[in-house]
Amino acid sequence: MDDSAIVELFWKRDEQAIAATTEKYNVYCLSIAMNILGNIEDAEECVNDAYLNTWNSIPPNKPKMLSTYLGKIVRNMSFNLYKKNRAKKRTNGSFTLILDELSEIITDSKNIEDEGNARFLLENINSFLKEIPAEKRQIFVCRYWYSDSVRDIAKRYGMTENNVSVTLKRIRKKLHDYLVERGVDL
Repeated sequence: MDDSAIVELFWKRDEQAIAATTEKYNVYCLSIAMNILGNIEDAEECVNDAYLNTWNSIPPNKPKMLSTYLGKIVRNMSFNLYKKNRAKKRTNGSFTLILDELSEIITDSKNIEDEGNARFLLENINSFLKEIPAEKRQIFVCRYWYSDSVRDIAKRYGMTENNVSVTLKRIRKKLHDYLVERGVDL
């Protein structure tokens, strides 16, 4: 079933919307949650909660790309559960590594807590990503949006893990310089 038909089921409040969404996007959503949480039970909980959140948010929202809409909900819910688990000292450490990598770019999280600053930062990151080659952009998004492991990215793009790590480091450096040039307070 295509996305527009699934969204239409949500609009009609037809419970088949959840079944169709699960059939089409469960693996995708679980992958996002697992990459962040590293725990299948927590990942499944987040995905199920995301389906409920989607049910409650459509309508009034009518997403054009259901996969992106779902991915964002799963990602945000996974981040929230990650923070909760981290407070309990129950993490696998892989997502902590990703956050450490990003701390090379953004050194003070207080500067992005303000919504205006966060929006300015996001606009500049998006502009930067549009300017870099497609493969590098995809590698960056795989790592920092989907939280894919360096190993998985290397397999996907036919690269060595070391090459992926070096590529990511260079992209982070270029992004940092790009943001500084544009006056983003890091």
